[in-house]
Amino acid sequence: MNILSLFDGMSCGQLALKRLNISYDNYYASEIDKPAIKITQKNFPSTIQLGDIKKLSSADLKSLPKINLIMGGSPCQGFSFGGKGLNFDDPRSKLFFEFARVLKEINPKYFLLENVRMNIKSQDIISNMLEVEPIKINSSLVSAQNRVRLYWTNIPVDKILEDKCMILEDILEKDVDLKYLAGEKLQREYKGGNQLNPKFKSQCNTIYNRDGKFGTLCAGTHGYSFGYVSDGALINKSTTKNGKAYALTCSYSGAVAWNSIERQQRTMIPVCKSNNKDNPNVIDGYYYRKLTPIECERLQTVPDNYTEGVSNTQRYKMLGNGWTIDIISHILQGILMTENKTIKLESFGEILEFADSLGWIDTYGDATKGNWNPTEADACEDSALDFIESKGYTINLEN
Repeated sequence: MNILSLFDGMSCGQLALKRLNISYDNYYASEIDKPAIKITQKNFPSTIQLGDIKKLSSADLKSLPKINLIMGGSPCQGFSFGGKGLNFDDPRSKLFFEFARVLKEINPKYFLLENVRMNIKSQDIISNMLEVEPIKINSSLVSAQNRVRLYWTNIPVDKILEDKCMILEDILEKDVDLKYLAGEKLQREYKGGNQLNPKFKSQCNTIYNRDGKFGTLCAGTHGYSFGYVSDGALINKSTTKNGKAYALTCSYSGAVAWNSIERQQRTMIPVCKSNNKDNPNVIDGYYYRKLTPIECERLQTVPDNYTEGVSNTQRYKMLGNGWTIDIISHILQGILMTENKTIKLESFGEILEFADSLGWIDTYGDATKGNWNPTEADACEDSALDFIESKGYTINLEN
């Protein structure tokens, strides 16, 4: 199998393929962001980088071997309801037509395009060109992040995706460096409520409840564009009605420490209670901080420290631009169901990870994170294997 990933970013597509144990011969990537390319090559050094999609000529495309799958998420800023609403008048959004051009020339067996929710007119233009209607999926089903996205694909997709019921508390690190604390300016002006800065309401200033969901990750500045974390003692409107956080996104001109919160796009959290009222980092007895890069990786179901190797600013940016891996795995598993339903699993961990990618609900102490109860290991494995087989797979166990 040969794969072409357009707007590859940090190669979330390869992460999803790896999670499903889908092997491939060549993975071609079109990307121009240097930090994202650096992370891709660190984790997948055999990736073949092709450069700017606009410079890929017909001759370049014809020189590639037969491509079986094209996937990509063209820039979304022009379509986003949180932006200026330029739609196809935004030059970044026009890059969709480059995706369509390459798709038409190569004509692979499978394709996948991801983008944000948008107005119906723009959505219909994309649907008409790709000749499929999009599937709307919220990452909140597999993550502690509220992130609604549209997926256009000809891959057969199981529309049933069980809710893992994750909350923000599930992905938070225990011991976080003080450098992630909210700045003194924000704290001085805090007047209570779920907005850290009373003058500028947006997701950036939102204090999120640990018992709920986080906002949409975005490629904002220094992580403050996501907001702050709440320790559950505060009642606020920073989460959605179903307790999810808002989604990670990639950019927002107001995403600065002094202009951050009611736009429901990014975020911070109170960390722990303190009686030290003289400490400038304490507000109403709570420390408030932004999320760490690792926590943002977890919101996107990306392995811990996958993006390590570039600045935190770049890590936040590429995670905001990226995909929720478990959602992409759920979609791509349709290829396995169509092509080859025999899966080779070599360890207990691979069994659990593959079952988890198919939507298996772990009831044995979160086995996929290694916290399972050893006394229930056999029952846990049997449950995972039964679930995989219920999805139509033949399992080849190699111990």
